Order: sequence, then structure tokens, then C-alpha cells
Amino acid sequence: MSNSAATPPVGSKLTSNSATAHDAVVASAVESTPGGAQNPAQPRGAASGAEAGAPGTSRIGDPRRAGTEGSSPSPEEDLETVDLGDATILLVDDNLQNLELMQAYLEELPCRVLTAADGVEAVTVIDRQRPDVVLLDVMMPRMSGFEVCQKIKSMPATRDIVVIMVTALHETSDFERAVECGTDDFLTKPVNKLELLTRVRSLARVRLLKRRLDELMGVRRGRSSEDVIGEEAGRKLDADLSRSDTIGP
Repeated sequence: MSNSAATPPVGSKLTSNSATAHDAVVASAVESTPGGAQNPAQPRGAASGAEAGAPGTSRIGDPRRAGTEGSSPSPEEDLETVDLGDATILLVDDNLQNLELMQAYLEELPCRVLTAADGVEAVTVIDRQRPDVVLLDVMMPRMSGFEVCQKIKSMPATRDIVVIMVTALHETSDFERAVECGTDDFLTKPVNKLELLTRVRSLARVRLLKRRLDELMGVRRGRSSEDVIGEEAGRKLDADLSRSDTIGP
């Protein structure tokens, strides 16, 4: 009986011997390398994922860190840093009960609160105090809220004041007229406390941020409000001196 069936093929022996030799070489390399084995597919000198995150290594290009270092504050963060204690709120209503109610609601805010009993008084207060937000009733004697709002928005010195119309009117034409006069927002009567505080807080912050921006732009251009006032006073003094020289003793 022939033994050829029990003899493995020559190619099989060569393959087995090559695999054994390869395993021996790899084992030898692992034993002689400090720190253990390295991924054969990883280029020599390349850092592993754990090593790349180790302290002291470069993290440039890491998408997880993009935008977290050296970035400027977001608009929401800017609004949160505004101090409402610098804001002045003017309440205008000919109904004393409504005036006192809104004033009591606004006590929860750190703003300074002023009041006016009608439109004419409101215009006087605005000229003297320059409030940041005006809560303006629509139907008032002597001067309506529409007229007051139009006057505020038509003057360069006061047009940035935020005007919130407080009204019991529900006709579309009334809202359209208020928008044409330049109102910034609406509140309907009876006034809801949460809605009032939310609107006033938000719009007052925007107004103060705008005022801060205007001051920074004025300083950057080298013409702050104090500079303008000083220049006007200087021109007036020069004019008075010129007039006195012309008249003589």
C-alpha cells in the first residue's frame, strides 16, 4: 500500500514553515522593543490616539476645541452682562390706578422709574431726563400716545428711546397707526405682570447695549458727547468775544 496519501504536499510544508518563521521574527521584535508591541499598520513614530491626547502634545486642528479659545462673547452673553440699574423707565398714563399698578410691577427690576400723567407732561420729562424705555398709554387728554410717540421718534436726540404702547384698543387700524408713529412694541390692557417685566427687561438691555456702542463709537471717532458740548461752548464764547470787540468801549 502506497504512503503518498499520508505525505503532506510540498507547498503546504513551505507555507507552514514560513508562518512559523514569521511568528518567531515578530515575537523577537516585540520582546526587544521597549514599551511593548506597536500596531504594524501604524507608521513608525506616529502617536496613538491615547498619546495624541496626552498633556503637553499639540491639539491644533481638534474640532472639539474649535471656537472655544479666543472667541468673542455672543450677543446673548453681551445682553446678560448689561446692568439694568443704569436704565430709566418712564410710565405715562392718565389713569392713576394703572400708573400705580405698573409702577408696583416694575419694582422687581433695578431700573429707575419715572411717571407722567399725560402726554404733555411726558414730553417735558423726556426732554429733561432722556429715559431709555417709555411705556405709553394711547388714549390720553391734551396729547395722545400716538402724538407723543411720533414726537419722540422725529427728534434725533430721542429717536433711539424704546417706546412700548400700552393700549386697550384692538382694531387693526390702531396698531397700524402706532407702527407708523414708530412704536417698538405693544402691551395690551389689562397688563400681565410677567409679560410686562419680560418686555421691559429685554428691550431695556438692548437699549443700554446700543447706548454703550454709541459711546464707544464716539470715543473711537474722537468726538464724544463731552467733546461736542465743549466745542459748542467754545464757539459761543468766540462769538461773544467777537461781538464785544466789534462794539468796542
